[in-house]
Amino acid sequence: MADTSSPDAVPGPTATTGPAPRSGWVAPLCWSAVALEGFDLVVLGVVLPSLLDEPAWGLTPASASLVSTAGLLGVMAGALSAGPLADLVGRRRAMLATVVSFSVLTLLCAVATGPWTFGALRFLAGLGLGGVLPVALAMVNEHSRPGRGGSATTILMTGYHVGAVATSLLGILVIPHWGWRPMFVLGALPALALVPLLARHLPDTAPSPAAPRDPAPDRTRSRNPVAQLVRDGYLRASVAFWVASFMGLLLVYGLNTWLPQIMRVAGYGLDAALAQLLVLNLGAIAGLLVAGRIADRIGLRRATVGWFAAAAVFLALLAVPLPGGGIYVSVLLAGVFVFSSQVLVYAFVSRHYPDHARASALGAASGIGRLGAISGPLLGGALLTAGIAYPWGFFAFGAVAALGAVAVLAVPGDRRHAG
Repeated sequence: MADTSSPDAVPGPTATTGPAPRSGWVAPLCWSAVALEGFDLVVLGVVLPSLLDEPAWGLTPASASLVSTAGLLGVMAGALSAGPLADLVGRRRAMLATVVSFSVLTLLCAVATGPWTFGALRFLAGLGLGGVLPVALAMVNEHSRPGRGGSATTILMTGYHVGAVATSLLGILVIPHWGWRPMFVLGALPALALVPLLARHLPDTAPSPAAPRDPAPDRTRSRNPVAQLVRDGYLRASVAFWVASFMGLLLVYGLNTWLPQIMRVAGYGLDAALAQLLVLNLGAIAGLLVAGRIADRIGLRRATVGWFAAAAVFLALLAVPLPGGGIYVSVLLAGVFVFSSQVLVYAFVSRHYPDHARASALGAASGIGRLGAISGPLLGGALLTAGIAYPWGFFAFGAVAALGAVAVLAVPGDRRHAG
């Protein structure tokens, strides 16, 4: 029987008492929060070409990479702290805190007076942004049906790419006429509707050490959710997941930050470069919808390895010049596999660890993986500075995807339902 000593502990969706109250709100509300996160994390890539043209700021690709890194350091710190906090004090309060904080600080980016102020605000916004994903993933997996963890996770993550698509579309419509600053206002406004809905309808849950979904709970194990990641045979899996997440997030942030600028170097105009970022994220949405179903059929391990391997192939193909609309097809296929690879890592993590450590495991994978998110923009900036971003950048990203596949293969036998 689940431990209900905590005021936040409620039975999981597979308990004999039935689903938690208001659990039907979990998926759409978490999806909406992740969509806002996607908007705010991708907006920097959309506005970077304009920031580089801002005469008073004097940004170069190298200094712009430092601004991006500041925000990602905040995201890393937020992810590492939010997971354990949510496991200990409850998901609802953690979600509210993260959404409110990043929305307010994103709004303030619109009035930044220079790169230092902008970078500081991006760091502070990152603290909230980093916490959204592990909390949302933990909640959705708690309330998903058995055997549907892959689909539940990938459907949730379509929110990220819907947010990214919205950012790209708004960038095309807004920036040429009104500049980059309104983008941050538009990114913050939806929180005015989402926060009251989260406060009213999101159930406050925290899994217990002996939650019903654990097939054979060990009463002697530590209740410390962070310690669980390196005990009881989980250390090797944790390290493998951290490496895979590093590679996956390097791809996500490297491409979302620098793809428009790399394509401009390749000879495309700004409108075409932003359109390619839009196509990349449209491909990501399609890939997520397919990846979840395949993972539920063949198992998360095989699906994740296959997706990383396919991402390596299609990233390398981006270095091949294609006539007409061929480049858009190539970008679309790259998006199908690149972003889903990282999401399947999250799904694998969600099913590999016991319930009481789920948010901590996701927070660690997301947080440590943010070192890859930092490395991606730095790698892109370095390649651009050296003048070799096109075509060699795509070969470098392809190699990163291949290393992600190797890391997933190193995860030992599945402990729970990962398949």
